[in-house]
Amino acid sequence: MSPSSTGGASRPIAPPFVSALLGDDKGAQLLKLVEGLDAASLHWLSGYTAGLAARSGTGVSAPVSVAAPVSAPPAAAPASPFTIVYGTQTGNSRLLAERLKRQVESAGIPTRLFRASDYPVRELAKERLLCVVISTQGDGDPPDDSRGFCEHVLGKRAPKLEGLRFAVLGLGDSSYPKYCEVGRVLDARLVELGATRLMERADCDVDFEPVANGWLDQAFARAREALEPQATPGATVVQLREPAAAPTFSKEAPFPAEVLVNQRITARGALKDVRHVEVSLEGSGLEYAPGDALGVWPHNPPELVDAFLSELKLDGGAAVTRDGRTLPLAKWLGEELELTKLNRPFLERHAALAGSDELRRLLKPEGAEGFRALLASHQVIDLLRTHRAQWGAEELVAALRKLAPRLYSLASSQKRVGAEAHLTVSVVDYTAFGTRHFGAASTHLSTRVAGTDKVRVFIEPNERFRLPEDGDKDVLMIGPGTGVAPFRAFVQERAEVGARGRNWLFFGEQHFRTQFLYQVEWQEALKKKTLHKLSLAFSRDRAEKVYVQHRLREAGREVYEWLDGGAALYVCGDAQRMAPDVHAALVDVVSTHGGKSREDAEAWLQGLREQRRYLRDVY
Repeated sequence: MSPSSTGGASRPIAPPFVSALLGDDKGAQLLKLVEGLDAASLHWLSGYTAGLAARSGTGVSAPVSVAAPVSAPPAAAPASPFTIVYGTQTGNSRLLAERLKRQVESAGIPTRLFRASDYPVRELAKERLLCVVISTQGDGDPPDDSRGFCEHVLGKRAPKLEGLRFAVLGLGDSSYPKYCEVGRVLDARLVELGATRLMERADCDVDFEPVANGWLDQAFARAREALEPQATPGATVVQLREPAAAPTFSKEAPFPAEVLVNQRITARGALKDVRHVEVSLEGSGLEYAPGDALGVWPHNPPELVDAFLSELKLDGGAAVTRDGRTLPLAKWLGEELELTKLNRPFLERHAALAGSDELRRLLKPEGAEGFRALLASHQVIDLLRTHRAQWGAEELVAALRKLAPRLYSLASSQKRVGAEAHLTVSVVDYTAFGTRHFGAASTHLSTRVAGTDKVRVFIEPNERFRLPEDGDKDVLMIGPGTGVAPFRAFVQERAEVGARGRNWLFFGEQHFRTQFLYQVEWQEALKKKTLHKLSLAFSRDRAEKVYVQHRLREAGREVYEWLDGGAALYVCGDAQRMAPDVHAALVDVVSTHGGKSREDAEAWLQGLREQRRYLRDVY
């Protein structure tokens, strides 16, 4: 059978499987349509037709118009119309980036999603539409997974970006002076490189959902406008919905876990009260891997709630409405609002109510050091006592930040403990300004009665802190204090799976006799050869203080041999002092025993980071 013709020109013949689906005529039209298109255009077309399928699949019809072709130099075509890069320490940026990706793809727009450490920076110059979702750690630092990306964008080798439209969403904690600093700096730098804002940057506090949700919706709309500029006005946008799954427990719907064990593991006379807490996950369906965290929704200590009511002379039974919910004031303070962590927005409001010039000075740029010191030394109740102001119940509830869950590194391997989760909790309980102070979550956990009480929990995955897939690889673990928690899980996991690689733990505390956390377990692991080396540093047992970084230097030759031989290195614990001191010690070790300059030693350790062999979980 000869092909039909029009105007003397032969029509392309569609393959049998295309003709079977579309018919001969439409199949031939399809081949003619895609003829000569480059890879980027074909990717776009596949996403566009996927979006049409999503609309028809929902049963909602909407007018669709196809944008007229726009000529552009082939070299300018990006690998994908929309790229999202996220940097995260706790996982929140990843969740928001994934949410935006689902929104954009539901409109048929091909989208790439990268963790910042995985983003190929050489492609930055080719991007045309970029969204960055990134958190700020501590006093203005990027997340560990974002250091390379930030250094590239902020460095001298960053390309000119005149053709780029971008948007930045920052996450942070207003308890720190340099709140959302990384997002702010990246946003300004991209403009400096010639890029144009798709929309204004937004900064999210610990309670990030209200700001983030609106920003993501707007980013989705702006991206769609940019990539489908001739779409019919008023066209209905239907988002793809994933198949309904069985109900699961999550951050928004925590599991009420029964407390099985609440045991103090520091001896009498110890300067710290550290608890080993075990909770049951039976019936929850929750699963976790070593390196993950357990999120805990706490209640505030009743003593602290009473102190607020007494200091402000307020009635705990007074009904107060916020966000459409009406609760007694005492319940707001006890279960819904942040009472222990001071932050800038509350300080600003209190300074205005108190009419305090001293507080106003701290809020100015030149008062940054004093502001930082105030946040480090004062809880909210201290501010109320030292700078008195008249607060009403409604205004107080509106001004206080929502209570946020606390994340605790899991101290157990599920392969060993089954439907349980174990935590290592240092109880915050100290005296300052003549009064007793508490930590919200640690006090909540330490006062739960085993076999009676429950706590609301969820699993927070931490993909940045995973054991090597190859069980033959050696592992070095540096975890002073409660930073040892995930390494208890690591050692358990490696034993359960029969990993043949060696395990070396560096642990430090104040006193050997009273604060050697999990001492019996480590000694048993050494006997069984599931722990091969244990280096200890107890800082207060001698006149000269000794910390884990000193032990690293002392064992420097062997530490370097392990690392040079392919071992993975993990650090967990305090981000402000311990982590920088440990890193400085590692630079010394690599420089001294690897025969490298300090600059080359830094680059060598950065190479370990990029290979995911130098991982940190610091807070």
